[in-house]
Amino acid sequence: MAGLEIHQEELAGRVTLRLEGTLDWRTAGQLRQSLDALGAREVVLDFAHLREFKDTAVVVLTKDLPADKVRFRGLAGHQERMFRYFGVSTGSAPRAYYTPEEILA
Repeated sequence: MAGLEIHQEELAGRVTLRLEGTLDWRTAGQLRQSLDALGAREVVLDFAHLREFKDTAVVVLTKDLPADKVRFRGLAGHQERMFRYFGVSTGSAPRAYYTPEEILA
């Protein structure tokens, strides 16, 4: 079973959680624990290094997520849309269609 590695980096008072591996409903629980442990600090979630991102993780991550505390980096268009479906803004402008890279993946 694949897992998730969470690398915590701090720069100028902002914490970045760089994610590597697989993000699914189970490992999203681990990520939520890490977010909760950071309290009210501003956090950047960096998804750019994930091998796999399951839609079920979005359900776990968005539950009671303080939108003003968390920023997102490295999301594909599909994941951005999934977060928006659950009422969480990713900070980027919505795209109407899938990109060719997403269709081929």
